[in-house]
Amino acid sequence: MDSPHGAAVKAEGFGLKGPRGWAFRGIGIDAEPGSLIAVEGPSGSGRTCLLLALTGRMKPTEGHAEIGRHRLPKKMAAVRRITALGPVPGVNELDQALTVAEQLREGAMLQRRYDAPLRTLLRPRGAHGASAPARIEEALAAVGLDPATLPKGLRTSVRDLERLEGIRLSVAIALLGAPRLLALDDLDIKLSDAERAEAWALLRSVAARGTTVLAVCSEAPQDVTVLRTGPTAQEQPAAGPAASAPATSRPETPKVTWGTPAEKETDAETRTDNDDEDADEDTKGADDAIAETGRA
Repeated sequence: MDSPHGAAVKAEGFGLKGPRGWAFRGIGIDAEPGSLIAVEGPSGSGRTCLLLALTGRMKPTEGHAEIGRHRLPKKMAAVRRITALGPVPGVNELDQALTVAEQLREGAMLQRRYDAPLRTLLRPRGAHGASAPARIEEALAAVGLDPATLPKGLRTSVRDLERLEGIRLSVAIALLGAPRLLALDDLDIKLSDAERAEAWALLRSVAARGTTVLAVCSEAPQDVTVLRTGPTAQEQPAAGPAASAPATSRPETPKVTWGTPAEKETDAETRTDNDDEDADEDTKGADDAIAETGRA
């Protein structure tokens, strides 16, 4: 799924504080569209919170960031519209009860239901049926997931997928909406060295197509832009034009902001990015924080 207009990612003095301290603080970055950005740090150092803040799902406490032309925290709703989450444990996970085909159909349906412009929603039903399989096939090809290699093809249960296959499937679903920025968490968890190399190769290919990619990991490869979280952030130079200040080991996560159906049903051509609208939308969302903040 080509997305030639990736979003630039910029931040200065970016920080987020909860009741028990800073999740992250002092984040700075200036990455071009189509960049591959790694958020590197130990578990509990605020990595997931940073990922969610940069995609408009958490409201920062200090500083600012720009995703594309949208400035955070003022334009959180606008940022959510141009970003997509791949696998994020506890936030955006595959449904283990579904088959691969069912998960893909659900992803395509949700994209059509929430993210498509009104004129697309008004197309004849047959047009939807014809376009969804083509989009799914293209997304699977983009992530290198060949259904023929799965035990039961598209009828394979999601719970039976290998970890790397699950990552590919999650990324394929995210790409169905042609996001300008793709974000995913815990990339290198439960992967062998060879699988980790394959996962980074996948993200490089997505970035090469134009989509900016933001991936949380414990150890980043040397050829990517790096944002570091945790106590060692100031002790080691960043691999790219980014750096971060120390974060507390057990940050308290503030509220997560989610797009609402009313927001998502709005005609894309009639949406406005005025600050008042975003401010209203960003008061909505989950009442509880991510349960396991120590993992973030």
